[in-house]
Amino acid sequence: MPLLDTPVRLGVQIEPQQVPYSAIRDAVRRLEDLGVDILFNWDHFFPLSRDPDGMHFEAWTMLGAWAEQTERVEFGTLVNCNSYRNADLQADMARTLDHISGGRFLFGTGSGWFERDYDEYGYEFGTPGSRLRDLERGLARIEARWAKLNPAPTRRIPVMIGGKGEQKTLRLVARHADIWHSFVRPDEIAHKVEIIDRWGAEEGRDTSGIVVSNELKRREVADADALYAAGTRLFTLGFEGPDWDYDLVRSWLRWRDGKNGA
Repeated sequence: MPLLDTPVRLGVQIEPQQVPYSAIRDAVRRLEDLGVDILFNWDHFFPLSRDPDGMHFEAWTMLGAWAEQTERVEFGTLVNCNSYRNADLQADMARTLDHISGGRFLFGTGSGWFERDYDEYGYEFGTPGSRLRDLERGLARIEARWAKLNPAPTRRIPVMIGGKGEQKTLRLVARHADIWHSFVRPDEIAHKVEIIDRWGAEEGRDTSGIVVSNELKRREVADADALYAAGTRLFTLGFEGPDWDYDLVRSWLRWRDGKNGA
């Protein structure tokens, strides 16, 4: 079961598309000042909505700028695509961001899905199964590299893995993750957590501390309350520019604070 006494946190995913970088920089500043807990971008090479050939920026380069710009928030990708970079390089990049930020980097990762990225940048798209196998191998290499790097990471870098497949993805969650980004309805969470716990028992790992994460897709308080009651403690909100809706963020921060008894 998820740890129900874990504080509620709000993450905001700044969409790195359709705006100049100056607008993203300003959004980062304002969101940290508002009190958001985690800032995310995404790891793609082209926009995912609106103009498919509109402005877009690369994820990891941007995270280096965020590491220097911010002082309090955690940050990362929602999520990194394992296919785009050598696994040992990912580990070194993550460790470097961890040091630049003083231990605020969160390593969200996944197997990838956006075929245009693969086709235009020359990566083999493969199949969902082959990409998951690559992710499995990549995570093992990343953890091994973290143990070898000098200097070592400042902390155990938290790993976030998203998805709900019970035979492969949730086993990876049980083996590696500190956060499970769930993408599921409130009434599905208990079953999926039970599967994670079963895989954890097989892997010899206590999974009770894994934080359940979900998206505020419908942006309705009743949905968020139901996810909270089911054990979700990290809530992520998509943030679309150029008309950034800071009042929406403020409303969810008030909801977060109410759940935390503030």
